[in-house]
Amino acid sequence: MIAEGTQAPDFTLQDQFGRKISLADFRDRQHVLLLFYPLDWTPT
Repeated sequence: MIAEGTQAPDFTLQDQFGRKISLADFRDRQHVLLLFYPLDWTPT
């Protein structure tokens, strides 16, 4: 688990159009909110 206030490690994912987007693309430009949740069809 990452502690509150700790800088998140860089990672790359595809957006809805298949383009690769990295967290580093937003560094020092704006605030970024990361939200992780279970898949919609999994029991929680």
